[in-house]
Amino acid sequence: MLTKSNLDPALVIWDEAIPGGTYWSHLIRKGTTLRISAPEGSRGLSFLCYNADNVIERYNAADTAKIQFNAFLTKGKLLYTDMGRVLFSITEDTCGNHDTLSGCSNVATNSAKYGEDSFYRSARDNFLLALAKRNMGKRDIMPNVNWFAHVAVDGNGNLVWAEQVAQAGDFIDLRAEMNVLAVISNTPHVLDPNPVYDPKPIQVTVWKSPAPTSDDLCRTSCPEAIRGFQNTDAYFEELSILAH
Repeated sequence: MLTKSNLDPALVIWDEAIPGGTYWSHLIRKGTTLRISAPEGSRGLSFLCYNADNVIERYNAADTAKIQFNAFLTKGKLLYTDMGRVLFSITEDTCGNHDTLSGCSNVATNSAKYGEDSFYRSARDNFLLALAKRNMGKRDIMPNVNWFAHVAVDGNGNLVWAEQVAQAGDFIDLRAEMNVLAVISNTPHVLDPNPVYDPKPIQVTVWKSPAPTSDDLCRTSCPEAIRGFQNTDAYFEELSILAH
């Protein structure tokens, strides 16, 4: 299993812990990789991402699932924007359970789970706080990814929590295919039945990853991936022309 310790320290750009219940946002430069690690395990954390150069373009959950014929993300899968371009490629994943369907927790779901007098942060609260620092707001909160959480669909079409969560040491690597604004809320998954609010700390590491090769899994896994990268590469070619 790959671990953080096998990263060359000279490649690490940013390394930070996110305590349970808090939020984090950062610009992830094109060609670098964001590693999200769960040193003590995790029962899910909520994630949003945007084209940092034009935040109107952002992660699109429906297109990400539809284009790849899969609503459950893992190694080799992509996070698509609403313009059919690629924000992140998943280049490594030791967990394999990630949810794109359930959305995020809010005041009402927290009250129902932890009691009306609880003052625990919800993912929506954290998203609003993080986005406010970027002159963004509630209109910029779209359906999100929930890393390290597995959700199943029962015979009646209901989303149900599955106890297949991240174990201590699990991580996922997200290679940025454009400049990406990433936002994390380290709060329990909205469907997690645990009545105790106890999110574990998460580690985020940004590192200079190698350029993809011609046989890169994420870029060549299927015709839809190839088209997504054609759209993304064309976007940067256009920006380069406009710059000159």
